[in-house]
Amino acid sequence: MKTSVALTAVAALAAKASAACFSERLGYPCCSGDEVVYTDNDGKWGVENGNWCGIADAPTCWSLSQGYPCCSSSNAEVWYTDASGKWGVENGDWCGIPTGTAGGNVTPSNEQYTISGNPFKGVEFYINPYYVEEVDGAIAQMSDSSLIAKAEKMKTYSNAIWLDTIKNMQSWLESNLQGAQSQHQSSGKDILTVFVVYDLPGRDCHALASNGELLANDGDLARYKSEYIDVIEGHLKTYKSQPVVLIVEPDSLANLVTNLESTPACADSEKYYLEGHAYLIKKLGVLPHVAMYLDIGHAFWLGWDDNREKAGKVYAKVISSGAPGNVRGFTDNVSNYTPWEDPTLSRGPETEWNPCPDEKRYLEAISKDFKSAGIKSVYFVSDSSRNGKKVDRKHPGEWCNQTGVGVGARPQASPVSGMDYLDAFYWIKPLGESDGTSDESAARFDGYCGHETAMKPAPEAGQWFQKHFEQGIKNANPPL
Repeated sequence: MKTSVALTAVAALAAKASAACFSERLGYPCCSGDEVVYTDNDGKWGVENGNWCGIADAPTCWSLSQGYPCCSSSNAEVWYTDASGKWGVENGDWCGIPTGTAGGNVTPSNEQYTISGNPFKGVEFYINPYYVEEVDGAIAQMSDSSLIAKAEKMKTYSNAIWLDTIKNMQSWLESNLQGAQSQHQSSGKDILTVFVVYDLPGRDCHALASNGELLANDGDLARYKSEYIDVIEGHLKTYKSQPVVLIVEPDSLANLVTNLESTPACADSEKYYLEGHAYLIKKLGVLPHVAMYLDIGHAFWLGWDDNREKAGKVYAKVISSGAPGNVRGFTDNVSNYTPWEDPTLSRGPETEWNPCPDEKRYLEAISKDFKSAGIKSVYFVSDSSRNGKKVDRKHPGEWCNQTGVGVGARPQASPVSGMDYLDAFYWIKPLGESDGTSDESAARFDGYCGHETAMKPAPEAGQWFQKHFEQGIKNANPPL
């Protein structure tokens, strides 16, 4: 393996997926030493600075017997997998990724979890350890004690884990499924993990800031199936004892509703969007512990009557193409800023005569349209990560790094009385991760990120945007 695969990197990318030891998820730091004072079912404990701390298990360095060093982290990025194990790259050389994890070695359970009804109900939400790490990095840049306190609270809420490249999926999917199982073994509670499946060929055909690695061609569709969806399927079949929600390919199907005629890239991608969805629904929609939600944009994308009617036909066709796989429902407002309720807006010139000028009215309307289109399971997860404060958008379709952002409603199952079809408010887009760069010379610059209401200077999509994060927690509604 080592000689047949060319080394294209001089160092492994930063580890992104887990805490350093089991005790962090229990609210205690990791020990810097290894003196054991107490042992319980969670692991080995020490005492440092007058406080309990967890002692991480030493990872198994299996690659040493083959003449290769052990990677510095059990969460190092996976570059290759063979019968020996998972390989990373550090300092221009192959290294074996240790088998130890934050909670010790996790053996997959043979127990089969089956979702019945709302998957967010009656479970504990998994805390995204990579986001905790990002927020810790943000706190290190703060001096305001009140702002630090708000940021600390952000670490206690769940948000989605984005599988936005093949490599990131290989690094983050299994490790977090293991983390959820370890959390279940410690707490005895069912742990729900939410992943975003986001790597379609020709991804985000109407935008430039978040284009993906796979192009709209037959070869990359084959890669999407074999290197991405099939691998996801394998891990989900292995870790079947805990519930999983998949948020499926944000923006893709909504682009097929509105942008086929105006955007050549979307016309080129249509075949691959449809085939990709059919394939993943067939593969992942039959797993009893998995619930899938297809993305439906937001109120100022598909809210108009004609768009909703057309959307019903498109989504009904897509869901039927994936039989016998099942789709639980749909996600709205992903990575967007549209308020849940905005009583100041109505159908008129200001909203371009949109009858659904907020997300609540949008879901009320589109739920009826989708049922009329013959869709049987119509439930919703609304992204409330960044819509707590109405931002001053010159046009309600503005989507990039909006100034005035505020964290919205906390992740919660069945949050609105009388809306039984609303499964949850949930933080799908992590606050603080940029929507796109404001650098006009960048290859992935999108004009929306240069608009008046977009905060600047902004880094590339997915990179940490400290100023946007700080504003978001200051403006949180309800307050942190």
